[in-house]
Amino acid sequence: MEILYKKMWEIDKLEARKMLIESYQNTGSIKKTAYLWGTSRNVVRKWIKRWEGKGEGGLLDLSRKPKNSPRKIAKKIEEKVIKIREETNYGKRRICYFLWKDEKIKLSESTVGKILRRNNLTKDKKKRKVFYPGVWVYDQDKPFCLAQVDTKDIYDKGTLGTKIFTHLWRNRLPRYQWTFLEGKTRLRFLCYSYRIHQTNGLAFVILVMNWIRAFGIKEEILWQEDWGQEFGGDNPEKLEKLDNIYYRPLGARLKRCPKGRKGYQGRVERSHGIDDQEFYLPYLLEIKNEEEFLNFAGKWIYWYNTGRPHFGDKMNGKTPYEKLKESGYKIPIEFCGFPPIILDKISSQLVINFSEKGGNDLCVYDKKEINSLLL
Repeated sequence: MEILYKKMWEIDKLEARKMLIESYQNTGSIKKTAYLWGTSRNVVRKWIKRWEGKGEGGLLDLSRKPKNSPRKIAKKIEEKVIKIREETNYGKRRICYFLWKDEKIKLSESTVGKILRRNNLTKDKKKRKVFYPGVWVYDQDKPFCLAQVDTKDIYDKGTLGTKIFTHLWRNRLPRYQWTFLEGKTRLRFLCYSYRIHQTNGLAFVILVMNWIRAFGIKEEILWQEDWGQEFGGDNPEKLEKLDNIYYRPLGARLKRCPKGRKGYQGRVERSHGIDDQEFYLPYLLEIKNEEEFLNFAGKWIYWYNTGRPHFGDKMNGKTPYEKLKESGYKIPIEFCGFPPIILDKISSQLVINFSEKGGNDLCVYDKKEINSLLL
């Protein structure tokens, strides 16, 4: 034959099988038919048997679906997984956690992942590009060595939608969120502002570092920030000056992540998405003024630090405060209650006082004095 069975099969499966049967009828020999078509006798025998049993219908492909699936997930459980995903956009690890916690249904992460893929509820992952090495939080052995710090524009119409965006604008609520995230435990402190500039950034550094020092934490903390002007921009001389005057006296160091590489700031960037999904989207429409906004924000960040389970690398459902205690830190839970404030109202005077005194007096505040400063 000029066309082998395999080649013909790739063009038209059914027609190839018909022609195979026709050759057998002409030759009357399974061996000779297999030779003519360049295939095995088992293949010829298989299709002859099916053709003799069911005629042309026997030449069609049969379903490969197993008759019994004893380990198949029940339809009701699969619907619960789909519902949680659609309502919360949780990942497979968090879905497993809440299924067990709320309904005592135990599923593996791989099973949940298969359900999500089967129902087209997964997201395509972008391929990572290889760049020069930087400071990764994965390389840190203990807490308070590396902090990821960033600002967030809350007025994000694409994320919040027109209704919430208009509500924010009409009620003149704070626009910018300042986030300090301790890389190892995910512990976070927040402040807010109406404007984004360097003075507010320095005030944020002063407040957070003094809060940390007031609870007896003495480690030198690397503040890893992006290239925003609120943190000094990209002028090396300016950054060195800021580091010497404001960061070093507080036991901190100013560090920039590699330009254009948000992966180095992955945890703080991820936390901003959590803010949108679990704080801003559900609650902003209930907030009418600045006082209510700060009250809600204080409750949210306290819950984030002490009550919300986390499922990132090596967190295993623990809260940031539990992870901090697990690391050997004996710190009261009040440490997680850093009160969010509006930086615009205190930043100018705070930064002036700090620069005039060289930071020495601010570094010896106790917890009561820090609270009075923040409130």
